[in-house]
Amino acid sequence: MKNKLIITSAAIVMTIACHRKHSPQKEFDKSLFRAYDHTAENLFTKNCEGPAVDKDARLFVVNYQQDGTIGLVQPDGKVELFLTLPGKSVGNSIRFTADGHMLVADFVEHNILEVDPATKAVSVYCHEDRFNQPNDLCISKKGVVYASDPNWQKQNGQIWKIGTDKKAVLLKENVGTANGICLSPDEKTLYVNESIQRKVIAYQLDSKGDITGEKTFTTFSDFGMDGMKCDNKGNLYISRYGKGTIAIFNADGRQIQEVELKGKDVSNITFGGKDGRTCFVTLQDRKCIEKFRTDIAGNR
Repeated sequence: MKNKLIITSAAIVMTIACHRKHSPQKEFDKSLFRAYDHTAENLFTKNCEGPAVDKDARLFVVNYQQDGTIGLVQPDGKVELFLTLPGKSVGNSIRFTADGHMLVADFVEHNILEVDPATKAVSVYCHEDRFNQPNDLCISKKGVVYASDPNWQKQNGQIWKIGTDKKAVLLKENVGTANGICLSPDEKTLYVNESIQRKVIAYQLDSKGDITGEKTFTTFSDFGMDGMKCDNKGNLYISRYGKGTIAIFNADGRQIQEVELKGKDVSNITFGGKDGRTCFVTLQDRKCIEKFRTDIAGNR
């Protein structure tokens, strides 16, 4: 009886040890809307921003170790230097074109830069002297680029459209501090948030990608906002800067979920992973990336 008790106790200890060893990954696989660290802290600068995933599911984030760089984040969370932007350029947002080229919003030199991922050659995709500081980008299926363009000092901003001819067209001026920007899955709505004014505006778009109407999608009474993305069902994921959450709204403007993060200064979000259901989130106070699983895949 004594020997049986010893064996049973040992088995229990081994079971607990195995559970503790493997439970974090299992928990991440099964648990939704629960944030985990993807990288170590302090790998990026305070301008940790612009997460984007390419067609090969590789994750890129701007300002790795120093401003003006782009980091390549491996699936295990390790980060390596992908490239350093030329001159004084500093990236704020990354998006990928249909042919796999990387577009980078360069808020210092008033550029949208283009990077050939094979050669890492950097060129100017679009320059516009009237840019305040290109902040966030999204791209339509037709290759039309939309850019938010805040003026933080004056607390206002602009919205730009850049066609396949690589020329910038001013869609809207004298809006609030235009920051996060993204398209709905059907590309009939362009969402832009105004951080200081704490509003999200839904702009209706025509077949040419021009604005035909607008309405206030939602407002907040506290904290700021930064990057946004839509999932494939049209739910809008909003980075709540200062609050440390991702607020998820359905297309009718009703909040349906809020994901609490470890950091507070959440700057942007993107969808990735093999199934497109892992959300990667950049945190400027922790200078790292967190992640959580969602039930619906999103636009990378």
